[in-house]
Order: sequence, then C-alpha cells, then structure tokens
Amino acid sequence: MTFTDYLINAIFLLVVLRQARERRLDARSIIAPMALVVFVATHYVHTIPTGGSDLTLALALTLLGLFLGVLCGYATRVRADADGSRFARVGPVAATLLLIGISARLIFVFALEHGAGPAIRDFSIVHHISAAAWPLALVSMALCEVTARLVIVQVRGQRLAPRHPAGITLSGDRVV
Repeated sequence: MTFTDYLINAIFLLVVLRQARERRLDARSIIAPMALVVFVATHYVHTIPTGGSDLTLALALTLLGLFLGVLCGYATRVRADADGSRFARVGPVAATLLLIGISARLIFVFALEHGAGPAIRDFSIVHHISAAAWPLALVSMALCEVTARLVIVQVRGQRLAPRHPAGITLSGDRVV
C-alpha cells in the first residue's frame, strides 16, 4: 500500500471515531463523506473489468458493503430535539460494523503484499478474476458501505418528529 492508501484509510478511521460523538444531521454531514467517496472512486477506479468472474467478485463485495452499510445505518442512534434539529451518533454496534469493513479491506491488502499474493493470484486464476477486479471490488464495497449508511441515517433523521417537552401536547396549531 502506498502512503496515500494508508492516509485514506486513516481518514476513514477518523471519520468513524468522529461519529462516536453526536453530531447534527445537516448539509455538512452529507458533503464531507460524499466528497471522500468521490475522491476514493476517482483515485482507485479507472476501469471496470468485465471478463471472467470480475463482475461477480465486484457484485459480491458491493453487496457485502451494502449489507454492512445498511446494518450500520440502522445501528446508528438518530434523534430529534425540540426545535426539530436532527442528530446522529455511532454507537458500539455501528462502530464495530464500520471497523469490520475497513479492517477487512486493510487486512486483505496487507496480506496480499506480505506473503498471500501467490495464494490470491492462484485463487484469481482458478476463478477467472483479473488483477484489475480486486481494486474495483474493494472500493465498491467501501463506497457502498459508506453511502448506504449515510442515506439510511439521513432518511431516518428526516422521518423523526421533533420532541416536545414533557407534559406539552399539540392540538392543531396550539400548544395546550
């Protein structure tokens, strides 16, 4: 892995750690992660290999990313306060799911570069997977995981009704 690869993964880890603190669901909570997603996609995906089982591998890891992202999106705590502001916080389950996805990709690349290369090459040959399919599949997994979580948390936040102080109920437009 290059220094840039380590830096990108460190940024992903920092994003996860930052989300352990409750934060407002606003435009900034969408823009920053999506900017990172676009950067990663343009940095790593230059071609979409379609030979052999390349698309099958990409689809399998994309679906794994989607699965982790959906679980993480529903495991993230989302609440609204009295003025209608929405907030989200990654709890232990959601953080664990995010870290599983990040760690799995890091471990794969580390293993590839530190002795598992021949085994992965042999696996790829047997299953008709080109070398270009692995980066696409791993990046697709990450992008789908981040995007699915982001969308689910934003939609859950928008569906929340503002909380009203205890003992106050609304009747029409009046507070009683």
